[in-house]
Order: sequence, then structure tokens, then C-alpha cells
Amino acid sequence: MRSGEPFDSGDENRSKTDATTRRGALGLAGAVGLAGCTALDVATGDEPAEFAAGTATVADATLSETGYELNDVSDQTVSREFEVAGSTREVQVTNTIAEYDKAVELFGENYQAAVFAALATPQVEVLGQSFNPIEDLSPDERAALIADRYEGVSNLERGSQYTTGVLGSDAEVVVYAADGEIEGTGVSVELEFHVGAPVEAGGDFVVPLAAYPAAFGDGENVRSMMNGIEHEPADE
Repeated sequence: MRSGEPFDSGDENRSKTDATTRRGALGLAGAVGLAGCTALDVATGDEPAEFAAGTATVADATLSETGYELNDVSDQTVSREFEVAGSTREVQVTNTIAEYDKAVELFGENYQAAVFAALATPQVEVLGQSFNPIEDLSPDERAALIADRYEGVSNLERGSQYTTGVLGSDAEVVVYAADGEIEGTGVSVELEFHVGAPVEAGGDFVVPLAAYPAAFGDGENVRSMMNGIEHEPADE
């Protein structure tokens, strides 16, 4: 085990029931929804400024090849008020998260412990200027989004890095090692995270994220999952 401080995933009140991959969405997805906005970015007005993401999912053919299955596609809406020129303006951002999982055999038991997620978050455009809601998050901070799927994650260490195709762009992916527990089981494992950089897709940014027990060695399938992401724009 590596030495280090516990890694704060930002969700201290998560459910303990069937929690390996069956929890509600990524714990910090809503928190990043307005990360790129400041009061100066928001125009004044009476109605809330609303921004909704489309949906990023993985092609069925890729799922068949990699063994992952769709767990859930969910929306998370976060609202925030800003003071602009003496007036208050509300901004609402809706993110979409597609989550996948796969059974992993460890110590003679099967656990739904390999997870993959595609987070779509809208570009926030106010007064003709675009703001990437997650551009200020470092790879370490993006790792928190997927680390939230396990318990007691600690000793996060940045390892290798590679580039792979996501939605027609070259995405930089950082690989991390960490210690943690498969949620709801008490089983301690070494984990491997694959944390992709956001890529632009229409009016959205899409972030691919994955994690699995290191002994499972699912890196090639994770890369295939990233390559197989498709994007459907939000309804106008």
C-alpha cells in the first residue's frame, strides 16, 4: 500500500446499499456545472439563464466488445444566483451522465466494480462568450468524480498518460493509482482510474471517466469505451 492522505471524493453521505455502481450518478457532476461562471459572465434579466447538455453514450457495438452494460443515464441540474450590476440573475445548468459497469471477479467473488462514465456538460454562453464549465478542474479534481464510486479512496498517485480518440478529437487521459474499498462490501483493493480531458461536442463538453480494480487490468477496454462514445445534442 502506498503512503498518503485520504482522497476526498466530496460525498460523505453516500448510500451503502448496492453501492458498487448502482448509486445515483457521479457525486460531483453538479458541482462542476457552474465552475466556469462568475458574476461578470451572467447578463441581467428576469428569467433564469438555462443551459442543458445533450447526451454522451457508448455505442452498442462497443459495449458488446468490452462487456460493459448500461447502468443509468441521468440528468443533474444545478442552480446558482449571481449579483450583476445590482440585480440578481439565476443560472441553471443541466448535466447528463451515462454510467456503465461490469462484473469483476476478485477473491473468488463477482463484484460490479469496473465502472465507466461519460459526463456531458453544456458550454455556458452569456453575452456571446463561451465558458467551459470544467476547464478549470485539474485532472486530479476530475479524478474525484469517478473516485466517488468507491469508499475510502486514498493515496492517489498520478501515473502514465496517453492520448486516444473521443468524438473526433484527441483526448489526453491521465492514469491514476489509488487504494480504496468496493463500496458496500468492505473489500479493499488497489484501483486504477482513467481520467479524460474534456472534449468539445457541439454545444457541450464531454468528459470520459473510468475506474476498476488494478488487478483486473481493463485498460484496453476502457480505451475502446472512450473511442466508442457517441453524442446526441440537446433538444432545442
